[in-house]
Amino acid sequence: MYEEYVTDCLHEPTQSDGDGFDLTVADVYEVIEPGRVDFGGGELDAAETTAVPAAKRNPDDDYEWWNLWAGQYLVEYNESLTGAATVTLQPRTELLERGVSHPTLHVEELPRVPLSVGGAGVKIKENARVSTIVDVEE
Repeated sequence: MYEEYVTDCLHEPTQSDGDGFDLTVADVYEVIEPGRVDFGGGELDAAETTAVPAAKRNPDDDYEWWNLWAGQYLVEYNESLTGAATVTLQPRTELLERGVSHPTLHVEELPRVPLSVGGAGVKIKENARVSTIVDVEE
């Protein structure tokens, strides 16, 4: 059901195996310089970000891992939305159980999503399923 609103899927059978449609992480960013937000938008300025480097755990690995310490990050997805509907997006239980979360969002396109990492941090593998589309409003 949800897959008709999502493009650039990595593996649709796995991503749609459940009550929603899972989205996968393409890149992780850290905010290194503040942005600006004002009332009218005339002084709106984007924050400066830098990509968090990922690394292979073993030379033979096909995929890399991000080693994220406690803090705030921005996640960019591999997938895109068609814009034909507003979807509700929430963090997967697998993130929550590891002290990691992001806000529940209602969006027509996928922005970079703020990711909060607590405690001792987390290791996230390239293309890991981190969010789930749980509802669609046409």
